[in-house]
Amino acid sequence: MDRVLLVKTSSLGDVIHNLPVVSDIRRNFPNVKIDWLVEEAISFIPKMHPEVNDIVEIALRRWRKNPFSTTTWREIRIVRNKLKSVHYDAVIDTQGLLKSALLARWANGPSFGQDSKSAREPLAARLYTNVFPISRAKHAVERNRLLAALALGYEIPTSPADYGAVIQNSARPDFIPAGNYIFILHGTARPSKRWPEENWQQLSDNLASEGLHIVVGWGSDDEHKTSLALAAHNSMVVVPPYRLDIETSAQVIVNAKAVIGVDTGFSHLAAALGVPVIGIYCDTDPALSGVYGSGKAPGINVGTANQVPSVTDAMSALRQAEQPPGHVFFEEEK
Repeated sequence: MDRVLLVKTSSLGDVIHNLPVVSDIRRNFPNVKIDWLVEEAISFIPKMHPEVNDIVEIALRRWRKNPFSTTTWREIRIVRNKLKSVHYDAVIDTQGLLKSALLARWANGPSFGQDSKSAREPLAARLYTNVFPISRAKHAVERNRLLAALALGYEIPTSPADYGAVIQNSARPDFIPAGNYIFILHGTARPSKRWPEENWQQLSDNLASEGLHIVVGWGSDDEHKTSLALAAHNSMVVVPPYRLDIETSAQVIVNAKAVIGVDTGFSHLAAALGVPVIGIYCDTDPALSGVYGSGKAPGINVGTANQVPSVTDAMSALRQAEQPPGHVFFEEEK
């Protein structure tokens, strides 16, 4: 085994869930080179893993906006030529979509993916050289790890997920005051995934009463308004003065005592960076794609589809996340 290409292009959470595959492959093949095909907007994620050799960036979302542009076709040609210029012993597509399967075919090497009963889009299975049944009942992280193990022929891993993620700049952002803080992620694109604003207010009151600051992230004008409303409600709430990108969010996360967030990619980023994280789920089943902790820190999910968790549920989960050595959040337990 000399060189492997991983195909997981988007979205943020899905790409994060694929990081443990890199650690698994490296553990079984110490000398293998691991490349990764990913959307340019989130290429920061595979770059966090020091064992990723080369990152091939695509821009499907941008290309779709200008499908007949000379620039678009030139960039597509560059990517295809790059993938064809390297021989891969295996091209592993853990995404299971028709678009990702087509991208896998651009590469020079046999492709591996999920069979038609396992893939998110069954037609994708027709494009792979080899396919495997992967249970849909497993969490996304374990589905990815299982497919890679079957594709490369090593023992199916049972160890905790090792995301292997590190960031180059872990400095605490200037807008965060001194002291311990919890990073809150209340924003998500789908309204049904949001937690009621009054719950966030009550949660911030509970955290502030424990002497903790609350940093509230935002990524849109509406989310900014919600964050400002929380700050108006509680003086311990800190609102970043600008929209946080992935890199800055990572800096906020690694310096936090814990993260509490809804079903959003940044919650999964906390798990990857080894920070205790509580996932708030109101519309989806976290058993399949919820926050997934590692051996470094726990990931605890509360709520599920059509079952909105309470503030008590979130606080209980946060106290549960304290239990591993080194995770102490609350003053009375120091």
